[in-house]
Amino acid sequence: MMKSSHEISQYIAEFLGTFFMVFFGCGAMVLAEVDTGFASALIPFAFGASVAAMIYATGHISGAHFNPAVTLSFWVTKRLPTKRVLGYVFAQCLGALAASFAHGLIFGFDHSFGATFIHTTLVGGIIVEFLLSFVLMFVILSVATDARAVGEMAGLAIGLTVALCAAVGGPLTNASMNPARSIGPAILSSNYSNLWLYILIPIVGAVLGAKTYEWIRCQKESQDDSHGCC
Repeated sequence: MMKSSHEISQYIAEFLGTFFMVFFGCGAMVLAEVDTGFASALIPFAFGASVAAMIYATGHISGAHFNPAVTLSFWVTKRLPTKRVLGYVFAQCLGALAASFAHGLIFGFDHSFGATFIHTTLVGGIIVEFLLSFVLMFVILSVATDARAVGEMAGLAIGLTVALCAAVGGPLTNASMNPARSIGPAILSSNYSNLWLYILIPIVGAVLGAKTYEWIRCQKESQDDSHGCC
């Protein structure tokens, strides 16, 4: 019974972390769309700061994935039990969907909900999402699982990486790096254009980023179930 309650707490933490990441990050995108006085330059900050804050708030509970691509990468590198993968991914997608629904209640439903679109060629979009997801997971695994890294700085390092990716990749692909972050706004906006790309490519990029860090880390460490960003 205690074990089951522990798992439920992790799923709730993943739901809340993803909810607030999408609520603040995509909420900034919606504000830039509906309010001409809102500075769109604040969008990367909103994504990065919300991720960093929620890592510090829930990392000790669930590992603070907030992203199916991150969850699958931890699973592939044997840092997450198979039995928890589905629960994590479901909680993340539900959190993103709930945040987008909240945007509808607040701003109405006549906007994009911060949905992800390709503003370059299809090939260019694939390359951008792959590289952003690769570097994000590379940083996550390095600061969250390597004892040589300064663990207390994990939230800041990951948040800054998200902000940097959003600043550079935002004008090109809206910088998803996260299937859940794309699925929520896509459902509420009823726009599924290239959604396959925003589901598949971040997973491929993140898994390869994780495997690359595992390859170059040069030392093996004991692993347990307490995997994630903190």
